[in-house]
Amino acid sequence: MDPLAYPYPSRRRVLMGLRGAVASSQPLAVTAGMRMLARGGSAVDAAVASAAALVVCEPTSNGLGSDAFAIVADGDEVFGLNASGPSPRALPAERWLQAAAMPRRGWPSVTVPGAVAAWEALHERWGRLPWAEVLEPAIRYAEEGFPVAPETARAWRRAARAYGELEGEVHAYFIETFFTGGRAPAPGEVWRNPDLAASLRRIAEEGTGWFYRGGFAEALERFARATGGHLRAADLAGYAPEWVTPLRARWGELEILELPPNGQGVAALLALGILRHLPLEGQPRESVEAYHLQIEAMKLAFADVRAHVTDPDRMRLPALALLDEAYAEGRARLVGREAMAPPSSGLPRGGTVYLAAAAGGQSVSFIQSNYMGFGAGVAVPGTGAALQNRGAGFATDPDHPNHVAPGKRPYHTIIPGFFAKEGRPWGPFGLMGGFMQPQGHLQLALNLALFGLNPQSALDAPRWQLAEGGEVWLEQAVPRHVAQGLADRGHAVRVLAAESPFGKGQILLREGGVWWAASEPRADGQAQVL
Repeated sequence: MDPLAYPYPSRRRVLMGLRGAVASSQPLAVTAGMRMLARGGSAVDAAVASAAALVVCEPTSNGLGSDAFAIVADGDEVFGLNASGPSPRALPAERWLQAAAMPRRGWPSVTVPGAVAAWEALHERWGRLPWAEVLEPAIRYAEEGFPVAPETARAWRRAARAYGELEGEVHAYFIETFFTGGRAPAPGEVWRNPDLAASLRRIAEEGTGWFYRGGFAEALERFARATGGHLRAADLAGYAPEWVTPLRARWGELEILELPPNGQGVAALLALGILRHLPLEGQPRESVEAYHLQIEAMKLAFADVRAHVTDPDRMRLPALALLDEAYAEGRARLVGREAMAPPSSGLPRGGTVYLAAAAGGQSVSFIQSNYMGFGAGVAVPGTGAALQNRGAGFATDPDHPNHVAPGKRPYHTIIPGFFAKEGRPWGPFGLMGGFMQPQGHLQLALNLALFGLNPQSALDAPRWQLAEGGEVWLEQAVPRHVAQGLADRGHAVRVLAAESPFGKGQILLREGGVWWAASEPRADGQAQVL
């Protein structure tokens, strides 16, 4: 990597530090993490402090009601954590089987929140600083308020349109809390959430037992029973996150690590495996062929992942079957010069925030999300906590492995990423943005491993996205000859404005004992080093 090479227009430069680094989509969350590092905390302390701060400072994407996933490298060992929650055990799933789709708002979409349990699991294993000290910055931001950052304000304004029509008792406290006066806060406006501050303080003082087995769980059940919800305190009390082994795929000396299902990270690994059998090597990055091959590989990967990925305890096909080398080679033979129609699986049927933190030889890739912005449009009165709508990720086809059912984890979009190099951990990376995430992971990996970009240039480079229905979205910075060439090959091309959803990512890499840190130019965030 050449730290002086910046082939794409950006005012940002890759940062370097010896002791550690934090990168996130929100500067105040980065400050919270860096404060932990300055006090001698671990990378996990920094990650948890940043994650809690993001709940406050970027409520357009996550909250106490979120799910979370993490990959942690400690020395040469790498660990995965799946903190996604299941649907309520009392969910009358038959009500939505054969429906056109699962509801996106309201109680039917709410699943058990796993993020707070993720914070605890990580801190118990690797935390150095006291639990209450790690949560202190988030509590202060919620109590005293914080100035809303420009991109967050933009997302909040879009959410006001999407959530503005919600009515009824189930949505009243949510609207009152996050859209006071029926509007979104403006950029620079100071916003406070005193109820959330009180909830975070209870978690800091009493531990996560207050959230999963105490006052929060009891308040949630009372509200659910009063407004027609099926989530109960027993669902929260019975929840625990799961430690898992990351899956891997290789491009040259670089390995990309992703968590196994129910997340969609396997899509990036499958696409990379298909590309190893296609003539991508030697193609210029900004060429029609390079874009075409990546898009076609992603079509095939998504066809398999959407057909099979669900709660790992309910999958009919092991995740490793998707990564079989012979299978990837066979799928690659389907790729021709022209754009293919949306393919089917070749196997038998069987609103998000990201942060990265590092200190010494430990690093964390962490992601948490409510989904579709603010989630279900439901918040537990008196807690400031908006609940996720991950149940919207279930299928309604009773024959699909991901069909809605009680006590089941749905297909999940959020995925942390991690790079290894020459068999050793290299560093965390990630990119928020729904179904853009595995596509962004693939593009970032190739930017580093094939096209030789440094971390900041890898983030700055123009992106593509395979959208629902097979349409190909391109950023405005993609050269016109690429857009025209893809259209000539039969792709349904659409060039979108810069604020469109092409993901927002962060990268930390350790090279020669030095942490290289980069943050997404498409977001409010930043990287800081120590």
